[in-house]
Amino acid sequence: MFNHILSAVLLLFMLAWSSACTQKVSFVSDVKPILDDHCLECHVKGKEGYEKSGLSMESYANLMTGTKFGPVIEPGSSISSTLMRLVDHKADSSINMPHDKTKMEDGHIELIKLWIDQGAKNN
Repeated sequence: MFNHILSAVLLLFMLAWSSACTQKVSFVSDVKPILDDHCLECHVKGKEGYEKSGLSMESYANLMTGTKFGPVIEPGSSISSTLMRLVDHKADSSINMPHDKTKMEDGHIELIKLWIDQGAKNN
C-alpha cells in the first residue's frame, strides 16, 4: 500500500514539475513588469544602480547588453546568469538585488529563471 501511495505522489510531483517547465514565459507580459517594479528605480540612466554598474533595465536591449563588467544574462542558462544570483540573494549581501530592499517574491524569481532557461527571448 505504501509503495502505491509513494508512486502516486511521485507521479503527481513529476506532472507538476513538467507542467511548470513547459510554461512559456514572455518578456513583455511576465518579466518586464517584475523588473519595472523592482529594478527601475535604480537601473535607469542617471540613477545610482546604472551609474555604478552601467546596467539599464529600461528595455530588453539594455538588459541583454548587461553591465560595464559584462552580460548579466546567459540565454538558456539561468544557473550561469549573474542576474539570477543577484535577485535570488546568492551573491555577496552588498550586491544582492534589489539593493537595500527585501528579496523578490519566489514566484517572480522563478518566472525570471524560466524565461532565461527558455532562451531569454524578446517575446
